[in-house]
Amino acid sequence: MSQWVNICKINDILPETGVCALLNGEQVAIFRPRHDEQVFAISNIDPFFEASVLSRGIIAEHEGELWVASPLKKQRFRLRDGLCMEEESHSVKHYDARVVEGVVQLRA
Repeated sequence: MSQWVNICKINDILPETGVCALLNGEQVAIFRPRHDEQVFAISNIDPFFEASVLSRGIIAEHEGELWVASPLKKQRFRLRDGLCMEEESHSVKHYDARVVEGVVQLRA
C-alpha cells in the first residue's frame, strides 16, 4: 500500500524552478513550473552522466508539454512522466506529486 509523504511547503519552491528532496533514499527533483500549486516530480539523476542535477534544470514548454532540460548537456525530460525526448531508453523515474493544504506531497 502506498502512502503520501509530506516534503515541503509549496511556497518553499519558487515558481518556474525545481528543488531536490529525498524520498526513501532516492533523490527526487520536484518542479513548480508556474505560479499556481501544480507540481511534478521525477528522478534528480541525469541518466546520461549519473549526476544529481535535474532539479537545477531549465523548465520549458514544447508542443503543449512541460519539460526540464538537464543543466549538463540539455537533454530534455518530460515532467509528467520522465520521458527523455532525445533518447527514450534514458527516460527517468516519475513520482506522483500533489499539493494538499499548501504542502507538497509525494507518493511513496
